[in-house]
Amino acid sequence: MLEGLIGKCSNKVKNIVERGAVKKFAEAIADPHPIFIDEETGKKSRYQSNIAPPTFPRVFDYGVIEGLNLPNKGLIHGEQTYHYERPLFVGEEIYCYSKIENYVEKKGNSGLLGFLIIQSYGEDRTGRTIFTSKQTVIITETVRKEMTT
Repeated sequence: MLEGLIGKCSNKVKNIVERGAVKKFAEAIADPHPIFIDEETGKKSRYQSNIAPPTFPRVFDYGVIEGLNLPNKGLIHGEQTYHYERPLFVGEEIYCYSKIENYVEKKGNSGLLGFLIIQSYGEDRTGRTIFTSKQTVIITETVRKEMTT
């Protein structure tokens, strides 16, 4: 169903690790660690700055992959992993994009399931990778039918 999109990428989108957004995110995940929200703690840390929680890139804009038109509801978030080269610093610009790594279909108890693997990237201004994220989106038989009509 989506095999023809394997290898397609979105354009890079500039995101900013905004202090207010980091604070709200830390509160939302119930992890108000001072390294995320207290400026003095950040200045005194080994990073000399506040950093974002590890799952913060979930809120970034990764652009649009042409031809990938997933519905807004009915998808299952299967798995997501992050790999960091270094932390995200509050105030910095991050350039993000996504790439479709793979798509496979498997027979399940309630019909055919699609497994969409999306790799996302966050880079600094020079193009150096800061983090990568791999996400599995599960497309159920019901959603598959809706997408093809």
